[in-house]
Order: sequence, then C-alpha cells, then structure tokens
Amino acid sequence: MALDSARTPLAEQVAELLAVDGPLPIVTAGDPVLRGAAEPFDGQLEPALLDRFVQALRVTMHAAPGVGLAAPQVGVALRIAVVEDPAPVPEEVRLARGRVPLPFRVLVNPVYEPVGPDRAAFFEGCLSVPGWQAVVARHARVRLRAEDERGRPVDEVLTGWPARIAQHETDHLDGTLYLDRAEIRSLSSNEVVAARWSQPTPERAAEALGFPLG
Repeated sequence: MALDSARTPLAEQVAELLAVDGPLPIVTAGDPVLRGAAEPFDGQLEPALLDRFVQALRVTMHAAPGVGLAAPQVGVALRIAVVEDPAPVPEEVRLARGRVPLPFRVLVNPVYEPVGPDRAAFFEGCLSVPGWQAVVARHARVRLRAEDERGRPVDEVLTGWPARIAQHETDHLDGTLYLDRAEIRSLSSNEVVAARWSQPTPERAAEALGFPLG
C-alpha cells in the first residue's frame, strides 16, 4: 500500500519506507501517486537520508528487474529517478533499438526536450504495469537536463534506448504512464510478446494487430 503523501511529510515517508530491509514495494497503476506531478526536490531529504533512498531505489530496480525507477513508483511524490541498463542484448537488437549500456545515474529534477524530428517505436513495459507491454513511439534523440544526487548538473544528449529510458522515467515524475503514449492496439502480455513479438522491431506486430508505427 502506498503511503498517504497528502498527509505525511516526504522525509517521514522515506524514513518509514527505509525502516524495512530489502527492495521497496512498487506501486502499480491505479494509485493516485502515479498520476500527479511529483514535487521538485529542494532539500526535503537531508543528504544521508537521500543517499539511503537512492540506494534503496537502485536495489529495488535491480530486484524487479528493471532499467529505471522513479520515486513515485515506490509511493514518494518527489522528482527523483534512477536509471541503469547493462544492455545484455544480441547484436541485432542493439543495432535496431540503439540499446547500448547506460551507466547507473541519479536524476534529480530531470526534464527532456527532443533533438530533431525523428521518432522510434518499440515495445515498452513498466514495473508499475506488471505483465504487459505496448508499442510507444518516442523521440529518438533527446536533451536531458537534471542534477545528480550531489547537486552537480547533468546536461547531455541521449539517443536510442537510453533516450527512451530517460523519457519513460521523467514522464513518471509528471504523472504520465507509458500507456498514455502507447498504441493501445499493440497491448500484449509479456507471454505473448515473448512468443510472437520478440523481433528486434515491432513491424510484424503492427501488421498483425493493426496499429501504425510512428
């Protein structure tokens, strides 16, 4: 159950979450915390608590497993996310999707903007929508601006899968789920994706299920 962020100060919410060892419980679709804009981080967590929270997010992301996790996904409406992708995929997938390793990083108050008009459509899933995937067309290249957990600026251009991850996690902080951007006719269970739509690109799924790419 998510904590009641409307009544509990953020520092108290986080301390309560961290009182239990192990991965944090992940909030799933339907919980209001996933549908509101997260509060910008402005020192609500003192440095030691912030470090513990970031580490807990990383542990939870790895345990899920996933390649990104935003604070609202553990019930905390704070504009913080973690990302990391070792990209253990075949070469044909790497080439088709631009899925290259993304080192671990913390994104505080991230925003992104498209760089150029190109878009790319691929199946995408979410830890807060377990068991399902759908095709989402996203900007192929974005400029990501944020700070890290030490307040150092982040300003870089991402392409391929790292750009997709950055968009997905930043969207969480704005109350947006990937399903809001998806071709809903593409919605497929994980089992069906593995059995039918595991090709590097979703062209075959688009033809069979009747949805546009782009």
